[in-house]
Amino acid sequence: MKTWTAGLVGAAMVAGLAPHAMAETQGVSDTEIVLGSVNDLSGIFAAVGVPAVNGANLRFDEANANGGVHGRKIRFVVEDNGYQIPRAMQGYNKLLNRDKAFAMLLSLGTPMNIAGFKLLDPKGIPNISPLTAARQMLQDPIENKFIGFSSYYDQVQAGVTYLADEFDAKEICSMYIPSDFGKEIKEGSEDIAASLGLSFAAETTHKPDELDFVGSLTKLKASGCDVVTMALGVRQGITVVGTAKKLGWNDVKFLNTSAGFLEVVAAVPGGVTEGLYAAAGWADLIARSDDEAPAKFMADYQAKFGQPAGGFAMLGYSAANTVVNALEAAGPDLTHQSFINGMESLDFFDALTDTQITYSPDDHRGADVIVISVVENGVWKELSRK
Repeated sequence: MKTWTAGLVGAAMVAGLAPHAMAETQGVSDTEIVLGSVNDLSGIFAAVGVPAVNGANLRFDEANANGGVHGRKIRFVVEDNGYQIPRAMQGYNKLLNRDKAFAMLLSLGTPMNIAGFKLLDPKGIPNISPLTAARQMLQDPIENKFIGFSSYYDQVQAGVTYLADEFDAKEICSMYIPSDFGKEIKEGSEDIAASLGLSFAAETTHKPDELDFVGSLTKLKASGCDVVTMALGVRQGITVVGTAKKLGWNDVKFLNTSAGFLEVVAAVPGGVTEGLYAAAGWADLIARSDDEAPAKFMADYQAKFGQPAGGFAMLGYSAANTVVNALEAAGPDLTHQSFINGMESLDFFDALTDTQITYSPDDHRGADVIVISVVENGVWKELSRK
């Protein structure tokens, strides 16, 4: 199993007793805080996981260079799940039992996070900004769960509503991997169709490694689909849109959620994804590259990693920044409860993602905005906000 470890290691890997705390807090010593992540560094969503981890490392390195948080350096340990549940569970077990992670950050995959809750919840381990927008990320008990942005369900509803209004779409369809991730997007598509008086005309299901979509697209075209919502891997979504164009099916609107809202998707050579829509919980980074905060982040990321920054690198940095802010608010006597209190006190504008981040005891979702965008000339163009 591949392991990525970032930050300065200045203390032993066991949790220490926080000053004035009544009991030992896992992952906390006088000099260190251990954070963990079960991410996809090699599977179908590696294009999401790798830059997100890089972005988080950039923010933690900045914090550590300034002495850490209340004198503690942050050590971020990442396990590769390859988008496979058995590997994810191995990663969770290692991080919780060997590395003694204080909290989980940016863990990727709906089914992987849900499986991990069985290990996190009994210990009260916080799960922060998972790289999935599934509604289950705030399932009971929610005390230890904090998400960064709107759900797939809300995103697909906002996206379908926009396309129905703009193009008088009547027939809604869906292509999805039949996991918790895919089922939520399919359910959102069905529900919004019914709410708007539209028809949910057809659906197709796909394996995570499937790349031949001719038969499925032929079926959906015959069903008269005006809008096709997608819950697929990154490469799969690109292939679907390109195949539809090769088949001459040009009057359909394909809609991604945040799972497919990547710069690499928009920038596929030859205009393959031109006209692809997405509904996501943040504004595209590249489109705001001249703004102060995005420009600085992009320059810092390029300097550190030797490659351009994208949206998920931005999300990784932003999520890590949220954690740093919560650790500051928690104070020097760090426990899981003081950290949760710190998270619930946050209310600030994040200039990098162009969103307002607000948490409270009754609200464990950071940003509420949904941004509708379309690929135009190889980049995402913002169309509307909900």
